Amino acid sequence: MAEHDLLTLDDVDLAGKRVLVRVDFNVPLKDGEVQDDTRIRASLNTLHRILDRGGRLILMSHLGRPKEGQPDPALSLRPVAEHLSQLMQHRVVLCADWQDGIQAGDRDIVMLENVRFLEGEKADDPALARRLAGLCDVFVNDAFATAHRAQASTHGVARFAPVACAGPLLVNELKALSAAFEHPARPLAAIVGGAKVSTKLTVLESLLDKVDQLIVGGGIANTFLAAAGFKIGRSLHEADLVSNAKALLAGAETASKHIPLPVDVVCAKSFEEDAEAFTRPVDAVEDDDLIMDVGPDTARRYGEILHNAATIIWNGPVGVFEFPPFSHGTRALAEAVARSTAFSIAGGGDTIAALARFGLSDKISYISTGGGAFLEFLEGKTLPAVQALKESVQA
Repeated sequence: MAEHDLLTLDDVDLAGKRVLVRVDFNVPLKDGEVQDDTRIRASLNTLHRILDRGGRLILMSHLGRPKEGQPDPALSLRPVAEHLSQLMQHRVVLCADWQDGIQAGDRDIVMLENVRFLEGEKADDPALARRLAGLCDVFVNDAFATAHRAQASTHGVARFAPVACAGPLLVNELKALSAAFEHPARPLAAIVGGAKVSTKLTVLESLLDKVDQLIVGGGIANTFLAAAGFKIGRSLHEADLVSNAKALLAGAETASKHIPLPVDVVCAKSFEEDAEAFTRPVDAVEDDDLIMDVGPDTARRYGEILHNAATIIWNGPVGVFEFPPFSHGTRALAEAVARSTAFSIAGGGDTIAALARFGLSDKISYISTGGGAFLEFLEGKTLPAVQALKESVQA
């Protein structure tokens, strides 16, 4: 038995067994071609291990957000199946009508068509989950990024499969997150950026109980600046959550925690990639300014915090890093995390994109594949797909 009381792939006999694997192949497509195969490549070790141990491989994944029950050719997994076939050097058969049985050779890899084409997927319909479970002798969940969703292909199927276990990617995610969050080396610093406080309010509240330093960025930082009494011009923020930000600042002070706010910011008059950038002290923001990034003095101060940290958790950029004039703050933090000797874990699409843009992905201790699942783990929430695997062991 392994991490978090889960049955793992190594605990299960696979020889001659039908092995249904929930993977995360939700990858970008353009003109019928896979544009970024990082998620597909991440699964290759798992798939080869199953084949090498005699398993008959069946894969399932979602792709995009089609209207449930209405197959959309533009969101078919066919290009993914073809791409995987090339990577594996093994025939991958796309199966759309699996309800009537799977027609494939014993040595073929079968990929079910986009599970979001199926009525009942999102609702975790028991009848659909039973049909999926009926395809296999062993179910393997190896898609951490979907673990926060109680859906038929992530949660329900684990309840009805003869054997349900965690794949290596899922196990590694849970180990890394536990190391960073449940039993961290101190000091523990967290960076939480992004546009909206509302989407991360409970994360901030949860983190404040556990971290030593909580750095906020982006629109979240603007809301906190407003809460601290600073003028923020026309900057992105959430006026109705200023009182919540005030409460968090007060709570941090009471608990002897630290939520450092910017001392200088980079502003523009318009939200455009080529807008002129102005660096200002935080108390000199003009009425028509948009705060687009933290300033160099702030970035240095945040860098010192990260230099002294033993554990760093990062979710969300601190500025509009996609626009070069406003990318310097996020770059400076990324470089500080990369230089640090701390155990560092980064998650969320924008964070991962920023690290890739700055060429620093390999300098982070662990990059989480999850966005929503990463945040819900930080909140201390139970991840339904993981809970279903635990319950299957106890049954």
